[in-house]
Amino acid sequence: MTSAAPAAVLFDMDGTLVDTEPYWMQAETELVTEHGGTWTHDDALVLVGSGLWESAKVFQQHGVDLDADTIVVALTRRVQEQLESQGVPWRPGAKELLLDIRERGVKTALVTMSIRDMAEQIVAQIPFPAFDVLVTGDEVARPKPYADPYLDAARELGVLPQDCVAIEDSMNGLASAVAAGTIAIGVPHMIPLPASDEHTLWPTLEGVSFADLAELFEERAA
Repeated sequence: MTSAAPAAVLFDMDGTLVDTEPYWMQAETELVTEHGGTWTHDDALVLVGSGLWESAKVFQQHGVDLDADTIVVALTRRVQEQLESQGVPWRPGAKELLLDIRERGVKTALVTMSIRDMAEQIVAQIPFPAFDVLVTGDEVARPKPYADPYLDAARELGVLPQDCVAIEDSMNGLASAVAAGTIAIGVPHMIPLPASDEHTLWPTLEGVSFADLAELFEERAA
């Protein structure tokens, strides 16, 4: 039976918890340019929320003559270099909301299509124990928009997907969260998100508390 409050809160990472999308776009532009191709802002927007190995196929179509694994490693390494040199850019309100959730003893998972090494690099910068579980793009059977990442997170946390709130910034991410059966919240960042009965849109996480999540959960569950 669904409880009156979420048993767990599941966070996307890039664009939701941290504003790393500009880092990814810079890495993508450099990679394609190095191989004689052209990469535009619109090209980059199409890949927001996509799995890295799926994205690698797109880079190959733009002239990057490397295998998928090499592309993923090259992109991730460049983003990690930017994280080291420029720091972790948090999305407004995200860290504060995460802390409020943790202080209430609620389970959390990070559900990202980035690889585990990068996810761990970012999580290490959070000044409190932030996540019970990390689900990463190099470990899932199928990436977002498939349900697998969020189903994996719920299973590892020992909760039902329908007892979870998931927070996302992309259509692929929202589709994954909805397909898994979670109460999905979209917080638009780089790309607009359409209104839908299947998910809830919030303009920002700034000022949002666990009480707000619990209120939405109760409304949507009913």
